[in-house]
Amino acid sequence: MSYSTKVKKEDYLISIKLDNRRKKQSGKYPVKLRVYGKNTQKEKWYSLGIDLTEKEFTNIWLDSKNKKLRGNNKEIRLKLQLIESRANEEAKKLITFDFNRFETKLFRKSSDRNSIKYYFDKIITDKTKNNKIGTAESYKYTLNSIKEFSETEKNCKIEKLTFEKIDVNWLKQYENYMKSKSKSFTTIAIYTRTLRAVFNYAIENNDINNELYPFGKNKYKIPTTKKVKKALNSEQLNTLFNAKTLNDNEAKSMAFWFFSYACYGMNLKDIALLKYSDIQEDKFLYYRAKTFDKTAEKTAITIYLTDFTESIIKKYGNKNKDGFVFDIINSNDNSLIQYKKIKNFTRYINDHIKRIAKRNDLPSDISTYWARHSFATNSIRKGASMEFISEALNHSDLNVTKNYFAGFEDTTKKEFSNSIMNF
Repeated sequence: MSYSTKVKKEDYLISIKLDNRRKKQSGKYPVKLRVYGKNTQKEKWYSLGIDLTEKEFTNIWLDSKNKKLRGNNKEIRLKLQLIESRANEEAKKLITFDFNRFETKLFRKSSDRNSIKYYFDKIITDKTKNNKIGTAESYKYTLNSIKEFSETEKNCKIEKLTFEKIDVNWLKQYENYMKSKSKSFTTIAIYTRTLRAVFNYAIENNDINNELYPFGKNKYKIPTTKKVKKALNSEQLNTLFNAKTLNDNEAKSMAFWFFSYACYGMNLKDIALLKYSDIQEDKFLYYRAKTFDKTAEKTAITIYLTDFTESIIKKYGNKNKDGFVFDIINSNDNSLIQYKKIKNFTRYINDHIKRIAKRNDLPSDISTYWARHSFATNSIRKGASMEFISEALNHSDLNVTKNYFAGFEDTTKKEFSNSIMNF
């Protein structure tokens, strides 16, 4: 036998119940919030930290005519009314009832709905659970930057920073603060875009109103910068490829840099994730990790092996030819360990390739990032179509590919001018 009062809505039922399935040693039963999802036809019972006998529960909760409660009984009734009221309030905000979202809203502090830190922490936790470690790290960096500005310049602890406090003036002051710290416009844009995403998430969850949104037309505009695509020209590539290496670390770094270049600018993370099972005779197929979850249609990239790329696999590949091709990560690593290993390996390659570049009068800021752009720009110079490059780079839009070719160096333009009449 159980006792309850029910509040009906289209896709859920909420009630306060006495869970008399098992009596406690005290002779009482736990009072619980019972929630039933009509769409899933599932129910959950949530403990409320209150124990009552059947008689007490009837007297305090079920007997609606009992208006003369005093003392502790009155406090219990008010607490249960508050819980039931809030549960219904949070459930009503959901377009479609969902237990996970309902629980998140119900069991947080009432102030969390307007808290910047709460939302950053929630997104970081969600991204980490979904193995989006890099994205989670990006949100952490942004939160730390906002925390520093809020506490040192605005005298507001990050725990007290609400969405309402971040208006256009706040954002302009934050931008100026970042510039005073010698942060680039690119960094400012990344951090403010991340903050904008947090605003959007809170609005989607119906926790804040659209009127609080400080971004967009006639509001704060996130700085836009033209991203310079760093690339080596043919002469520089030849110099780097034939440069003398002083030790095995430099030789290995050189090999992986050019492996990336030769594989259509393959990202180091994708190289680390490459498996022997991906190799099919004279080619291998892979899905670009960076964009895999961003599109519904998954497109495999096909890379044809050459004598050079096969030699790199033969020299640096795992000898048992099982699992991952290269010994950068292993199958026992969780997503966080994989992220750290790939990050460390990328740093290892960059450190040593910079040393080689410095000795050979090549750009000192060269990195694995340059391999991808060097492939793109040099391929177009050799006559490859924009469509081919776009497909090879796995770009979703041809305009993204066009950005790679906006910065041809003056020597290339001069060569073109001199050859235009050669017909």
